[in-house]
Amino acid sequence: MMPVGSIISAAVEGRVDAAVVKKLIVHVGASPGDVHVKDGKTKLREKLAGYRKAARYRPWMVLVDLDQEADCAPLLRKHWLPEPDPRLCFRVAVRAVESWLLADALGLSRFLGIASAKIPSDPEALPDPKAALVVLAGGSRKRKIREDMVPRVGSGRKSGPLYPLRMIEFVHRHWQPDRAAERSESLRRTIERLRRL
Repeated sequence: MMPVGSIISAAVEGRVDAAVVKKLIVHVGASPGDVHVKDGKTKLREKLAGYRKAARYRPWMVLVDLDQEADCAPLLRKHWLPEPDPRLCFRVAVRAVESWLLADALGLSRFLGIASAKIPSDPEALPDPKAALVVLAGGSRKRKIREDMVPRVGSGRKSGPLYPLRMIEFVHRHWQPDRAAERSESLRRTIERLRRL
């Protein structure tokens, strides 16, 4: 078990990922250190060697989405980090961090204002969890959710203008990691690994 007061720093692809990582770190009884948001996989991977060096002095977590980059999380992990590092928690969200959010069907249904039965029961099997989340938001009974999270017709965007802010709000106020881990194997393994870190 992690000593009380442990600090874990992290690096992630985007702002929603940062909110998720901070919540998970607190969830396992540690405190979030600096969380570096790299705006995509390319920059995150470029800095990986530096995070490995930093992990010699303090525990670190790096979270990356599987997306369509590899068939499974172990393949992506091996590609990015051939040699495991005991103080670097390198985790892969299958297929994206949004699958972890979808896995808390009860919390998400309340937040979006939709029936929980509409939320996919196996979010890790979705090819594009973020797109699925946006579609669900489009069926919300809450007008502001639809306006904020769903792109306007003809905008060419994949999500609405305030999608990240709404998802961060959901993570802070409604998302329950343990409940979500019951339907997300990659999240369950991440929580276990963080506890061991």
